[in-house]
Amino acid sequence: MKQSVLFICVHNSARSQMAEAFLNHLCPDDFIAESAGMEPGQLNPLVVEAMLEVGIDISGKSTKGVFDLFKAGRLFAHVISVCDAAATERCPVFPGFCQRHQWSFPDPSAVTGTREQRMEKIRAIRDSIREHVADWCLTRCGGV
Repeated sequence: MKQSVLFICVHNSARSQMAEAFLNHLCPDDFIAESAGMEPGQLNPLVVEAMLEVGIDISGKSTKGVFDLFKAGRLFAHVISVCDAAATERCPVFPGFCQRHQWSFPDPSAVTGTREQRMEKIRAIRDSIREHVADWCLTRCGGV
């Protein structure tokens, strides 16, 4: 039986969306991942582009609110916060019984510079998230 995983961050526009996509891509037999945010926003177009570069299309995804999932009675085996350490106090909490994890990644919406400099930083964040998800899959189910 697949375990349900919820990735959360502030806007559900970048980090949590990438983590959800990677977990569903890397471990589809063991997990079903979703993502949500405290203040759902719009998908970050540079993140959508960065994910397309690795063959994953998240352009059709919508952002979701953490409390909407809670009010709907949704339950998750694991809730993983992907907020950066500086924004931990703004990162949402999902109530209920679950295993909670904190993975800190920089916020792609905070990167600065030229478009290419921002893309470089977002690629680094994307690759870090993919590596973290892959490592977590190995420890949880023994394979990627």
